Amino acid sequence: MHGKIVLVTGGNSGMGLATTIEMARRGAKVVMACRSRTRGEAALAEARRRSGSEDITLMLCDLASFQSIRSFAGEFLAAYPVLDVLINNAGVVTIKRELTADGYEMDFGVNHLGHFLLTNLLLGALKKAGQGRIVVVASGAYKIGKLYLEDHTLSRGFNPAKAYARSKLANVLFTRELAARLQGTGVTVNAVHPGAVGTSIGVNRETGFGRSVLKLLSYFFLTPEQGADTAVYLATAPEVGGVSGQYYYRRKIQKLSPRAADDKEADRLWQWSLEHAGLER
Repeated sequence: MHGKIVLVTGGNSGMGLATTIEMARRGAKVVMACRSRTRGEAALAEARRRSGSEDITLMLCDLASFQSIRSFAGEFLAAYPVLDVLINNAGVVTIKRELTADGYEMDFGVNHLGHFLLTNLLLGALKKAGQGRIVVVASGAYKIGKLYLEDHTLSRGFNPAKAYARSKLANVLFTRELAARLQGTGVTVNAVHPGAVGTSIGVNRETGFGRSVLKLLSYFFLTPEQGADTAVYLATAPEVGGVSGQYYYRRKIQKLSPRAADDKEADRLWQWSLEHAGLER
């Protein structure tokens, strides 16, 4: 990975931090996209220490704000006109219904729509790479998800599982539709289910709510490093350089549920996302 530029969203904790460290160990120049400067700077110091690489930088991006994403993309492209690997890792789970700055339900707004906009804004740089790769961190929770595009704020019947599963279904549909649209460009995109990973996702950073439950369950979870393994594999392995539009678990392609394999749903989500993210059709 020497000489390659890698962007990791949510690079300041959990799997994102583990991915950042491993990519830096392999010689890549890694950009960590994080929402919080305080947490980001602490993670940057840890990543440099654990990887032994100083070639890691921090840039601020709030995936819950279209304005922040567009500003970040402009700054990133000014510094890095070529992008070799984009790892859409950042994710949220909200216990109570929340909305993004632009009025979208938070899980869907960050996990899908924010990454949708960011990825589209960076496609030009990915196409300039020798073989650009996009890795989308999804989840097996997609299997119980439905899109609910007619009620994108989930104003009716919100619950955390419903919101999270919907966002992960969107991740998989997005991956498949983007792969179809990128055929012949040299850019690949694949989704990954990392497994049950012990990260801080779902823990309220202000109140600490959920931390005791997380500690109790941590004995049954994979470590962030184990969870990051397949994402790193998809970002680096020569043997998957020509593979696109697939969903992986433990380095193996998995069969999708009928809903996630629905081409019409993938196209419907794509068109809806273009409109709501303010991108041209």
